[in-house]
Amino acid sequence: MAGVSFEVQSGECLAVLGESGSGKSTLAAALLRLLPANGHIQKGAVHFEGEDVLGKTSKDLQKLRGGRIAIIFQEPSRALHPTIRVGEQIGEVIAAHERLDRHALRQKTVQVLASVFSNEAGRIAESFPHQLSGGQRQRVLLAQAISCGPALLIADEPTASLDPSTQQEILLLLQRLRQQLNLAMILISHNPAVLASHAERLLVLYAGKIAEMGPTKNVLSSPQHPYTRALLRSLPPQFEKELAQRKNKLAVIAGDPPNPAQPATGCRFEPRCTERMDVCAQTEPQETIAAGGHAVSCFKYGAE
Repeated sequence: MAGVSFEVQSGECLAVLGESGSGKSTLAAALLRLLPANGHIQKGAVHFEGEDVLGKTSKDLQKLRGGRIAIIFQEPSRALHPTIRVGEQIGEVIAAHERLDRHALRQKTVQVLASVFSNEAGRIAESFPHQLSGGQRQRVLLAQAISCGPALLIADEPTASLDPSTQQEILLLLQRLRQQLNLAMILISHNPAVLASHAERLLVLYAGKIAEMGPTKNVLSSPQHPYTRALLRSLPPQFEKELAQRKNKLAVIAGDPPNPAQPATGCRFEPRCTERMDVCAQTEPQETIAAGGHAVSCFKYGAE
C-alpha cells in the first residue's frame, strides 16, 4: 500500500470501495496498527485528534482502540467469543475504558444494547452468539463499537454476510447512530450499492493505491478511472425487467490483481486495463483532478 492519503471529518462518512485483495481491510488495520506480524508501516502518519497514532505506545493504543476509535470486523460470528454471553463481551469493552461498579456496568451494557435493539435488550445481553441471527450479531458488534463513545468508527464490510433486507436495516442503523453521535465513519465495501446512499465521499482502492476519490454521487454516476468503470460494469443491474437482460453475461475484469509484495513499475492496473498506453507500463501516474471535481490517478487526465 502506497500513497494513500485522505481525511474524515466529524459526522462524515467516507466509503472505501474495491474488489477482494485491493487492500481495504489492510487499510483499516493499518489505521489502528493492527497489522499482522509480517506487516509493518514503513512511512507516513495517521493523525487523529491532533496526535500521530503511529507514534503512540502500546498502553496509549489500548486506550485509543475501542475508546476513541472503534472498528467493526467482517464476520460477527468470528469476532464474538462463542462461549461468553454477549452482554459480558460488551461489558468487557466498557470496563477496559471506564471504572464502573458491577451494577453500573450492567446498566450501561443494557443501555448500549437498547440503542441498537428496539426491544429485548435484556434478553440479548443474556444470549450467547449462536442463539442470535446474523443481523442480531452484527448489531451486537455495533453496540460494542459505540459503547465507549468513539469519535471514529471503521466498519469493515459490516453487511457482507447478511441478506438484502437485513443489510438495509444495518446501514440505516449506522446512518442514524452517525447522525446522533456525530461520528466520523469509514465504511468499507466491495458493493457500490451499499455505499451509494450512505457516504458523502468515495475512495476507490486498487492494489493498495487510490485510483479515484471524490463525492460519492459524482464517482458512481461519472467514473473517470478505467478501473472504477470496469468495476461498476461488472455488477448485476439493480432491476431486471426483461428476460433478455437476465440472459446477458456480466462484464468481467480480465486478469488478476497484482502481487502486493511485487508492485508493478508503472500503473498497477495497467496489465488489466483496456485503455492502457505505453507510458502506463513505465511510470506510476500521479493524482490529478479530472472532470467532475474528483481526484484520479490516471495518465488520461494528467501530464506524463
